[in-house]
Amino acid sequence: MPRHHQKKSSAPGGSQRQLRVGEQVRHAIADILAQGSVHDADLEGHIITVPEVRMSPDLKLATVYVMPLGGRDTEIIITALDRNKKFLRGEVARRVNLKFAPDLRFRVDERFDEAERIEKLLRTPAVQKDLDKNPEQDPDSDREEQQ
Repeated sequence: MPRHHQKKSSAPGGSQRQLRVGEQVRHAIADILAQGSVHDADLEGHIITVPEVRMSPDLKLATVYVMPLGGRDTEIIITALDRNKKFLRGEVARRVNLKFAPDLRFRVDERFDEAERIEKLLRTPAVQKDLDKNPEQDPDSDREEQQ
């Protein structure tokens, strides 16, 4: 008799297992980078944040989002991490108990830039004027109530 698996609703970050394994891989990579275990001239002297790791549904691919402190030299950092991918994968395999060590793919985390863009928008005079407006003092709201 064939087995029919119900397709789970895809959560924004993946299944609970994907999220849990992604977090374990994130901690492992962050620890490896913090300890300076990767001997690469381009990585030395840089503090690298690993805010998120997204796992594929089969847990064989880990997309590692990184951001160097200050957001500078991102291309150099990504290239250096790609160059040391084999070492990092081996270290992740030793630290995270999985059937297969996931292949690592490094990407720059763009969320910091997006958050800064939104923050700048919120500080613009036009938005500040709207935020500072008191509903009781708004002449448009008085007209709406009278109609």
